[in-house]
Amino acid sequence: MSLEEVKARGWKELDIILVTGDAYVDHSSFGTAIIGRVLEDAGFRVGIIAQPRWDSPEDFRKLGKPRLFFSVSAGNTDSMVSNLTPGLKPRDKDAYSPGGKTGLRPNRAVIIYSNRIKEAFPDVPIVLGGIEASLRRFAHYDYLSDKVRQSILADAPADLVVYGMGELQIEEIAKRLQAGEDVREIRDVPGTVWKMEVKAWKELKKKRRGTAEEQDRQEQGKQEQKGEKKLEESESENTAEDIARDVAMDAAEFFKEYIEIPSFSEVSQDKTAFAKAFRMYFLEQNPITGKDVVQPHPKTVIVQNKPMRLLTEAELDHVYELPFTGEAHPSYTEPVPALEMVKFSLTTHRGCFGGCSFCAITQHQGRMIASRSIESVLREAKKLTEKPDFKGIINGVGGPTANMYGMGCRSWEKKGACLDKACLYPRTCPVLDTSHKKLLELMRRLREIPGVRQVFTGYGVRYDLALEDEEYLKELCAHHISGQLRVAPEHFSKRVTDAMSKPGREVYERFAEKFTAFNKKCGKEQYIVNYLMSGHPGCTLEDMIEMAEYVRDHGGYTEQVQDFTPTPMTVSTCMYYTGLDPFTGQKVYVARDKKEKAMQRALMHYRNPANYELVYEALEKAGRLDLVGNAHKCLIRRRSRFY
Repeated sequence: MSLEEVKARGWKELDIILVTGDAYVDHSSFGTAIIGRVLEDAGFRVGIIAQPRWDSPEDFRKLGKPRLFFSVSAGNTDSMVSNLTPGLKPRDKDAYSPGGKTGLRPNRAVIIYSNRIKEAFPDVPIVLGGIEASLRRFAHYDYLSDKVRQSILADAPADLVVYGMGELQIEEIAKRLQAGEDVREIRDVPGTVWKMEVKAWKELKKKRRGTAEEQDRQEQGKQEQKGEKKLEESESENTAEDIARDVAMDAAEFFKEYIEIPSFSEVSQDKTAFAKAFRMYFLEQNPITGKDVVQPHPKTVIVQNKPMRLLTEAELDHVYELPFTGEAHPSYTEPVPALEMVKFSLTTHRGCFGGCSFCAITQHQGRMIASRSIESVLREAKKLTEKPDFKGIINGVGGPTANMYGMGCRSWEKKGACLDKACLYPRTCPVLDTSHKKLLELMRRLREIPGVRQVFTGYGVRYDLALEDEEYLKELCAHHISGQLRVAPEHFSKRVTDAMSKPGREVYERFAEKFTAFNKKCGKEQYIVNYLMSGHPGCTLEDMIEMAEYVRDHGGYTEQVQDFTPTPMTVSTCMYYTGLDPFTGQKVYVARDKKEKAMQRALMHYRNPANYELVYEALEKAGRLDLVGNAHKCLIRRRSRFY
């Protein structure tokens, strides 16, 4: 992070400089740390500029000019999410900054950092990566400006975007630049996005049309020959005419690999076109069957190559066993809150086949699961026990979803995740292997490690999956909960859970019943904490009242409620912007008015006296003043509205 550290390594210059909007934490839960360690392991000299000042290019010059390229990321989250609440107010804490201090990263960090780098070093290639760049790779709805913005690659002076989990991509890019290749020639790496000149794209389309017309003529000729006497095979099959036909067919096959989606001009003016474009690129996010996707913009053409393959078990083991220190950089005098949450946790896998509409994991890590070996996770756990501040508690084991470790589907190897159906919605697919056997073995062996007193899974459990394996649920209750288990039903109205692609409340009720029964058998008093959401597309005031009544009748009143935030590249955000389900074309109700969004959220905290006015107004608007009064069923008491 400094020239002194560069000299201490005996280096005269750096090959690659990573710029990040987060504090530099050398832990495998932080994307910049992973990319840095992967590149170092591949033999490159890597520097990191963390949370630079962005009002001038000076901070971007402090490590000198990298020999190969800059890589730019906003950090572990989109900079808008890091900086702003769902109500677009500045957050009072930044978990990825020392001391939780705010104001250390700009909004639209990737674009701003890239501009400053281009000012400092105009001729150095820039590669974008991380969540912000990954999920803004096409034209997208931007919640802050309330409009459709161009692909981040059209707005930033950069050469490539690495999308998804980028280890394989970034290493290949580095090696090809090392070999002397021009960054503008690197156009075939899966899991990357590049840009093409508009003129070149028009020429390509012209060739594609010509090839298609040639195929049509050939097909017509075949039809005309039907019924004629079949000629005997002869040596003429290798004539110039045949070769020309084969070349044309090969070209046509190549060009078919590109799918053109509605342009920026179309999607920024027509919400139906936006939904169509979303559906088209959503269906290509499969590393096995996916095709390259093209989206024209006014001054450039954005090309997304098909997704990168998953890391193998051995590759994933290698990444997570690189020599991370597990600590924040020693230059920081205050702790980084995000590290405190994950310091003694273990990542076991990547990917999630849950398919929740509001989640972008499908577009970033994918629906297929890539798991580490049990032995690799155990080796990392043993290293945790050697840390002087380890207290014997591993406080998290899992991935995006805690209990998908080791799971898979026999169709994944040949065709990837199914495009025509979801794995868990509206019910668990019978072809999916939902056995928790491997996870159970891992958890048992973790508990046996000397120095480990407890292994907790307090969050991220997919309860519909847990219901598929009672042995797992029993052991979860007996050994892996520290009093509270956080689960995310999100809502209790069927209309809303359908819009979210989440299981209905009857599934949640079966889980809650078994959870209570198993805890009783264990002699433990443990509780479920529900994460709930207001303002999601499809959710009306009536739906929120239904949820409030459900909470009133079944307990589970919680402060863990979030307002839906439209983040790029999720199904829910597409519905929020267009008012359409992108897969069915059906209209979806969307609460856009700030007052209604506030009323929806207040209904979940109906007991809070500060919310009385909003709750009363919501009940009045919905024609449900029967819920105001002193009766047991009432949500709030009747009183003067002005006092």
